[in-house]
Amino acid sequence: MAHNDTGVKSDELRPVSNGTKPLRILGISAFYHDSAAALIVDGDIVAAASEERFTRKKYDQNFPRNAVVYCLSEGNLSVSDLDAVVFYDKPRKKVGRLIATYLSYAPYGADNFAAAMREWVGKKLFTRRVISNELQRLAQEGVIPKILFSEHHLSHAASAFYPSPFERAAIITVDGVGEWATAMIALGEGGRITNLKEMHFPHSLGLLYSAFTSYCGFKVNSGEYKLMGLAPYGISGEPARAGRRVDQYKKIILEKLIDLKDDGSLYLNMEYFDFAAGMRTCNVEKWEELFGLPPRKEEELFAQEHMDLALAIQEVTNEIILRLGSTARELTGAKYLVMAGGVALNCVSNYQLEKSGIFDEIWIQPAAGDAGGALGAALVAHYIYYDQPRTADGDRMHGSYLGPSYSDEEIARALKKEGIPYQPYENFDELSRDVAGLLESGNVVGWFQGRMEWGPRALGNRSILADARNPEMQKKLNLKIKFREGFRPFAPSVLEEDAQQYFDTKHASPYMLFTAPVQQSRRKPAAPESASVQERLNTPRSDVPAITHLDYSARLQTVARKTNERYWKLINAFKEKTGYGLLVNTSFNVRGEPIVCTPEEAVRCFLDTEMDYLVLGNILLDKREQKQTERALPRAYARD
Repeated sequence: MAHNDTGVKSDELRPVSNGTKPLRILGISAFYHDSAAALIVDGDIVAAASEERFTRKKYDQNFPRNAVVYCLSEGNLSVSDLDAVVFYDKPRKKVGRLIATYLSYAPYGADNFAAAMREWVGKKLFTRRVISNELQRLAQEGVIPKILFSEHHLSHAASAFYPSPFERAAIITVDGVGEWATAMIALGEGGRITNLKEMHFPHSLGLLYSAFTSYCGFKVNSGEYKLMGLAPYGISGEPARAGRRVDQYKKIILEKLIDLKDDGSLYLNMEYFDFAAGMRTCNVEKWEELFGLPPRKEEELFAQEHMDLALAIQEVTNEIILRLGSTARELTGAKYLVMAGGVALNCVSNYQLEKSGIFDEIWIQPAAGDAGGALGAALVAHYIYYDQPRTADGDRMHGSYLGPSYSDEEIARALKKEGIPYQPYENFDELSRDVAGLLESGNVVGWFQGRMEWGPRALGNRSILADARNPEMQKKLNLKIKFREGFRPFAPSVLEEDAQQYFDTKHASPYMLFTAPVQQSRRKPAAPESASVQERLNTPRSDVPAITHLDYSARLQTVARKTNERYWKLINAFKEKTGYGLLVNTSFNVRGEPIVCTPEEAVRCFLDTEMDYLVLGNILLDKREQKQTERALPRAYARD
């Protein structure tokens, strides 16, 4: 990893004074994937949202106009009230990397380079002008604020460190690529972030994992979490033949594809990769020869070999993250770690790092991907450009409930307009007891409450809920509710105070960013490795089978009453009825569509799937009472 011992370098971000005026800063990420906006006022996070939630275009990369309008509305501000608007990276540095990369490979990749340059010249290279024009449209006659630019991995680092509860912490950011950096180790202390080491393009853990994502038949930049979910179907260890195959795949990765160093840095053998100049992530022909395995086509059935390959790259990723963690501890001496970047969403690697005990505690930005860069950029301006003091006083993310909310009156008006029958409740405790009874009876319930979550995980405000004890629930949710692959696991939401009854964990996991093993006392014998995938999938592995993955892990969310009282009360009501203080929690959407934002979107999803009940605030909808009209499946629900 390249050293940078002089701390953050940026001419545009040298400290300036803002006097005693309240600081109002808008952060923006856009033009690559998952564009977003975030608003902070005097360092407090007021609002944040991804553009996809408003446009209904998954991973929308366009300027986040709707997200900006929402954030300003939530803060009761106009564009002219802002002190600064900050973009999350530096486009001119990125185009410099694009040109330098092409020159290294020329004339190979000329068509790809030409296409990329047309896009850059058309929009991305002139990001300042695009932002200025968009702000002017929103401001109308008002004055637009100054426009600043952070650096990509600095934005990630800021999004992880500044909202964390730590005064001093090591920082690790890992993703595909920013301007040039693909990973960074830094030290956060007070209001300062000091960059200690970087890894540079084309050598990238994120791009390595994406190459395997593509080879296993999933889409890059959206299917990486599917690859992570597929890995436990791999068979590891002797004497199983497939176990030896996992070991062989790992050996090939470590000997042929990458040169992994002790400090966690890696060098890709670019003979086997095509992303630098071509249109593919990997050289498919060479990979097929190397692994003795053809690439899986999208929607094709999974061969055991692809599952073993998924496990192999997951185990390699775990090892890389562990080495990066050891290096970060050695360089900083810090007891605590914060993380961001797309790879920080890999909750399996996060658990391995947490379990290692390298750090006393780990905090991860819930919007760890590029969307979170919008928040990080705003925080960079606040703490570095404006040189504001910082005091660590707990988790500053407000539970990540930073999106739009809707009152019962607004919800009722929307339902009446469409002639949809519903049952209002005056008492939420009564509602939660009734819904707990519905869940106990095997019903699937859409749960729409309060402010929408920030980040890719549903955390109990835009969720679909079910009984984790039901052995048929995983199949039902995947095939009849989510319209997605049957192998996909589901996450539990568990009362924070009850977590250790179900899971071998010592730490809270409020943002669903760590896996944890199900307690040994709750496990049941797994199907033999010789069984078919379907038999292995359908064999209950614990007394909470709907959330227990093949390796006896679960990606858990711990729910604290002080953070989300309504969700806590529902789970507690379910516990009072059943003795179990946890529920299945999956995001309120179907495959290929973003998580719902508005009551209307929630109702549409409810009516077009086999959900049984829907709760919107204090209002309950029963599917049996709805009009039984023919409804065409929306295009957004088609398989992606």
